[in-house]
Amino acid sequence: MSNRSSDVPGSDSGEELPSSIPDDVWEKFVRDSEADIRASAPKEPSARARMVTERLRQQEARGELPAGWRTGPVRREKSGRRRVWAVIGVLLAAVLAVVAVRPSLLPGDPFGTGGGSDQAASATPLAPETAAPTAPPEAADPETPTLERPFAGSPAERWADGEAGIRPPAARAVGGIGKGEVEKALQQTRTLLVDANLDPATLRGSRPTEALGVIEPRQTDLLAQLNTALRAPDKDHDPLTLFSRFDPAEVRLVGTVVKTRGRMTYGPGKEKDSVDIHADYTFVYPVVRAEQGATEVTRTVVRRVLDIRVYDGTRYQATPGRISIVRYDEDAGNSACDVYDGYLHPHFDSAAPTGAPPTGPTVDPYDRSKELDRDRPESCGTVSRV
Repeated sequence: MSNRSSDVPGSDSGEELPSSIPDDVWEKFVRDSEADIRASAPKEPSARARMVTERLRQQEARGELPAGWRTGPVRREKSGRRRVWAVIGVLLAAVLAVVAVRPSLLPGDPFGTGGGSDQAASATPLAPETAAPTAPPEAADPETPTLERPFAGSPAERWADGEAGIRPPAARAVGGIGKGEVEKALQQTRTLLVDANLDPATLRGSRPTEALGVIEPRQTDLLAQLNTALRAPDKDHDPLTLFSRFDPAEVRLVGTVVKTRGRMTYGPGKEKDSVDIHADYTFVYPVVRAEQGATEVTRTVVRRVLDIRVYDGTRYQATPGRISIVRYDEDAGNSACDVYDGYLHPHFDSAAPTGAPPTGPTVDPYDRSKELDRDRPESCGTVSRV
């Protein structure tokens, strides 16, 4: 038999060739392989594992498989929140749609539309009066005054409240009178106006002590006239020519606000070394009957014009810090004619008129564009509005 072989390098040495894998390496390979086989071989579940598995299978078949203690409740809470926010979102969208159509439904006009409250716009306060108006105020909406809105339907709704409407101008030296004396005279004029027309006690018929206290004590005739009028009023001694007073047994004010509008000016006096102050103010008083539960509201409108003079005390016999009244005039709207008991008597639409029938012309008590006719004969007319 023939042997066929190929030549292999080194085969001509005649020596035995060593094995290609050392014994220690082979033994390690065998150990690792056995370990891998044992790790990958399926294991028989324990008796407890088989019991738990069977119980879970039966619960699942009955639909009773419990949720995971960590993940289950959290998923339900988030789902509930999503449903709540979805409902809130739908409601909010509906509200926004309604507001977009009618923004006036929101109080205060928060979007600045300007059309949400005609009442608020109409009640915007007027700027202070610095000069005589050129025309009477425009007619307001024909609203009926109420206890909640006693100035409804009146131009006075936009006027200042009480003392805030009496603002003396800045003082300066004039007519030989120093700035300090002029400022004092302006403040004394304000005190007279406030106490005579706004003080609650004065309005109820009490003695206007502060107003009388700023008048030059050397004006003895004037003070005697006023004291008599306050003590025993009659046609020749009428306190209403300088003071606003209501009979508390007949009417009472609505609330605490009296509306005020006017101006105060001054300049060199007609007499040397003096200052003349001119004050022109209108006061609006809302009232109801004094009886319990009365709700019908009306208004009385009183305009007062005062001419005050301050003298240089070094040249005249004058009391420092006092003012001299040169002239005072008043025009009262909505008060009974020819009643001289020292009180204003407002007329209510639901009652029959009192006092004498009006004989004078019809006038607008809110018209401040005209000067009072100080030379016209005394008369009692009709007001075009209150």
